[in-house]
Amino acid sequence: MAVEADVVAVPALLHPATEPPEARGISRDEVRLLVADRSGVRHAVFRDLGEFLSAGDIVVVNSSATLAAAVDAHRRAGPVTVHFSTALADGSWVVELRPGRRATGPALDVRHGEVVDLPGGARLRIVEPYGVTPLVGPRLWRCEVALDGPGAAYLEVHGRPIAYQYVPADWPLSCYQTIFGREPGSAEMPSAGRPFSHRGVTDLVTRGITIAPVLLHTGVSSLEKGEPPLPERYAVPEATARLVSATRRAGGRVVAVGTTVTRALETAADPDGTVHPAAGWTDLVLGPDRPARIVDGLVTGWHEPGASHLLLLEAVAGRELVSAAYEAARAAGYLWHEFGDSALLLP
Repeated sequence: MAVEADVVAVPALLHPATEPPEARGISRDEVRLLVADRSGVRHAVFRDLGEFLSAGDIVVVNSSATLAAAVDAHRRAGPVTVHFSTALADGSWVVELRPGRRATGPALDVRHGEVVDLPGGARLRIVEPYGVTPLVGPRLWRCEVALDGPGAAYLEVHGRPIAYQYVPADWPLSCYQTIFGREPGSAEMPSAGRPFSHRGVTDLVTRGITIAPVLLHTGVSSLEKGEPPLPERYAVPEATARLVSATRRAGGRVVAVGTTVTRALETAADPDGTVHPAAGWTDLVLGPDRPARIVDGLVTGWHEPGASHLLLLEAVAGRELVSAAYEAARAAGYLWHEFGDSALLLP
């Protein structure tokens, strides 16, 4: 399934954030915020988010907490980093193997049946490729893992946060958590929620803006070109479904914090826009054939122009608005990736 054909071309942002904003001398909620709506583009600071929303709107956040999902391991070919992406219902895991701590791509010589030695005497055995296989070879693998105890507990002892080459230093897991994270399960931080602070949440609530949670555990984010989003575990609580439906009936806006929240909410939405409580696995791919039904606005970070990410943004905000936002962010030097700046798209 090739998903990149209909994506609008957007300029690459040139400046990834190489460290958390706290290391740059500012707080989480002091990163820049680009606001794009029908009237144009404005530049602000994230702590001022509430100024661009209205009483009666609802902001929906992801309550998934980030795992220490990168583990140093050893295979016959040499040292390797294992990225634990997704725990499957049968007890197996989806993993990605990379040849180094900051490797720019996956190991492409992995073979079925191969055994990888993990710290603490644990092992994993490669079973089969998982998901869509890029032309260069399988990137993700389903594997059987023999751990001493639950996966999250093992990773807490032996793992570290997944990090890529643009972040040269190691940062503690706390830097990869949002204030909303309650249930560990995401391989990588649901980063759109990172700039929220307790004072920012207080400001939203006192303005009459509701905040409600959903859950979606993210897998690894380094999708290859043409690779659709992977199935992910999600839950939309009954209370959140009620609040979203009540907001829509009253004429308020439903603002999703990140593509993870958007995917969860839209999975639980009927064609008429009714949201029901739901839980399970979602393989929903938003795009031209499946536009957003209930999400009216989106808080998001800036990422490399990957096909599936942009298709979801366009499904909510429209191609023209997304393109204008990216162009303005590039021109203004916004920082991208999980420690970078933010956008509020209000079509």
